[in-house]
Formats: sequence, structure tokens, C-alpha cells
Amino acid sequence: MDTNEYFVVVYGQIVIDSWTNQLYKLQHGLMLTMEMPQSLVGSSPAMRDIETEILCASRSTAKILITGESGVGKEVVARMIHQRSERSHSPLVTINCAGVPDTLLESELFGHMRGAFTDAYRDKRGWLDQAHGGTIFMDEVGEMSLRMQALLLRFLETGEIQRVGSDRINSRVDVRVIAATNRDLMSRIADKNFREDLYYRLNVIHLAIPPLRERREDIEPLFTHFCRLYSQRHRVDNPVVTTDAVERLLSYRWPGNVRELKNVAERVVVRSRTGMVTPADLPREIGNHVSDTAAPEVVRTKKTADVLLERMLVGGESFWSVVYEPFMSRDLTRDDLRAIISSGLEQTRGNYKALVQSFNLEATDYKRFLNFLRKYQCHMPFQRFRSARVRPLEETGREEPTRSIVGA
Repeated sequence: MDTNEYFVVVYGQIVIDSWTNQLYKLQHGLMLTMEMPQSLVGSSPAMRDIETEILCASRSTAKILITGESGVGKEVVARMIHQRSERSHSPLVTINCAGVPDTLLESELFGHMRGAFTDAYRDKRGWLDQAHGGTIFMDEVGEMSLRMQALLLRFLETGEIQRVGSDRINSRVDVRVIAATNRDLMSRIADKNFREDLYYRLNVIHLAIPPLRERREDIEPLFTHFCRLYSQRHRVDNPVVTTDAVERLLSYRWPGNVRELKNVAERVVVRSRTGMVTPADLPREIGNHVSDTAAPEVVRTKKTADVLLERMLVGGESFWSVVYEPFMSRDLTRDDLRAIISSGLEQTRGNYKALVQSFNLEATDYKRFLNFLRKYQCHMPFQRFRSARVRPLEETGREEPTRSIVGA
């Protein structure tokens, strides 16, 4: 890429227009970082407030906690803070705490010594070591176990690195920590699932990013921008968005926030044949949507697990597309996944083979399904579901599946 080329980078959600002078390719599949981002796309007061907060945060080295729903752009805000700070010429390392099994997270963060565990054939530097002099962005920090929270708290207090399998301090690093979560940490503290002392250690500077439905002024410019971006990427004409289509976009609640908006923009660009975007070109849930006021409140408060279960048990959709893909892309948390598995096991009375059938998977997917659950500590003991009462249909709000459930 030409170093003087103007380009637009979409990192997940919020869009950055930037000039770049240098790209850093970090090792071990870590993310790319850019220099000198200019501004966020959007003209709402909320975006302007965030822009001001980013500027203030970038002037210090204080720890930062970024909160907001999944898909609002927490990682991009973290990147902008790093790129505007004095650490911009050093690495920005990102880690998804929910995507790394707890058994591996300590090794990935702090590194390990040769022979510390099976397959540890050599000494390995952790991500904190690699981020020395720069920034580490810890996404979904609310999903960490209490043990890992204790290890992280100790590092934040001392800056010392003790690798797994080592009996001494191996190094001391200078790393700025930016943490993010879509969870209510105060509720998790009340439930004894998050350490209060770690919360106050991380929450020196707090940036709360509002969901897209609370900054509707940004919907049209973001959608227009995404359409232009994907038109260039797919080498097609940039479609014109009609007034009716804009009204539907503005009235929709966008539960997936800007990530969902970006996906819709790419879809209409790829499928456009007339050069116009009308309500008929939008996804059904958006094109047929009239107003938020027409939607009953119960829809907004319906549990994620129940919604996804209904799509599988009633709609016949596959677990891999309904649950697995959103989980791997961080739209679902481990608690969401555990709730889905628990509800499914209630229906099958703890029978995992029947659960595979209920979730519309092939019989050959049985081992893969169980390995996935074990990897992310979401495999539930079947014994406690054997005597559980299956909730009647009036309680679940779902129709009973017509297919039979075969026992293991």
C-alpha cells in the first residue's frame, strides 16, 4: 500500500478516516495498528463527546475502561487513543478475554517457560511482554475468571511478569492497559463475579459509548459511508439511498449497533441491481419496520438465550450459524452460551445427543460440538438436568418442536 494513499479503515464498528505513514504487523496473528487517525464518522453530540474524551485520554498514560454494548466500537476507540498518544510508535496488542480459554489465558498474557506444561517446547514471551512501551487492549475483561482477575490486578500494581512455570520474576514492563466490556461490572461485583478492587484499578478514565439507537443522527452518514466503502471494495456503482429507505433505517433499533449497520450496507451494495436502495432492498426485519413505538416492550427485554433457542427449536436454524458464529465474533458472551446450553438441556433432560439433534446439527457434529463447549468452559454436567422439570410451553413462549428426540 502506498504510504501516502488516503484510505478508510473499518475496524469492527466506528469508522476512522485516516492518513497513514506506517503499519505495524505484530507477531502471532495480532492486529494491525495505524497512525494519525483524524475523526469519527458521525455528527451526533455523543460522537463529539467521545471525540473529546479520546483527545483527553490520549494525553495521559492512565488506565482506561471502555463500556458499551457489543458492536458499538469499543476497540476502535481504544485504537484511536493509542494512535494519538505518545505510545503510538510502539505496539498495540489486542486480546479478547472471552475468546481465549481460561487455561491458556495466563500463558498468553504472561508467557511460559519451557516444560511448564505439555507442548511447552520452548520459552515464550507473553502479550504483555510484547506490548512493552506500548498499549494492551483487553476486550471483554468482564468474562475473566476470578483467578485471572487476581493475576491481572497484581500485574497492574507491580508491572512485574512471572511466566508460567517460572519461580521468579522474569521482567518488568511498561504497558498502558485499556480494558473494555459490554457487561455491567457493578452487577457482577454484587454477584461476586468480578473483583471490586480490580474494577477501581481499571476505571481511572471511563468512556461509555452509547448504542446506535441513542445517536440516530449518525445512522444515515454511517450507512452512506459504508455503502461508498463497499462499492469501492466490490467494484460496483455506489447506490443511492431513497428517502423511504432512510426512514426505515432511522426507525430500526439496531440491536447489533454499527456492526449490524455495516453488514446491512455491504449486503445491499452486493445485491444492488438498479443503483437505488429502497425499503424492499433492506433485510426483512428493517424493510418492514415502521417505528420503535409499534414494537412492544417485551421484545426489547426478551432474553438473548430464549430468542436464539426459538430460532433453533422453532425456526430450524443451525447452532453453528445462530450461536457459534456470534460467539466467535464476540456478539455473545460465555454466560449467554451457558444459558442457551442449560435451556436446551432442560428440554432434553440432560441428553447431549438429543441436544445436537434439537440444535439442527448432523450426528457427525457430536464430538465437535462437545469439544467446542469444553474448550470455552461451557460444558454443563448432565446429571442435574435428568430430574429437571421441562418448562411448559406457556412459560417458554415457544411452540414445541414437532421432531422427536432420540435418546443417547
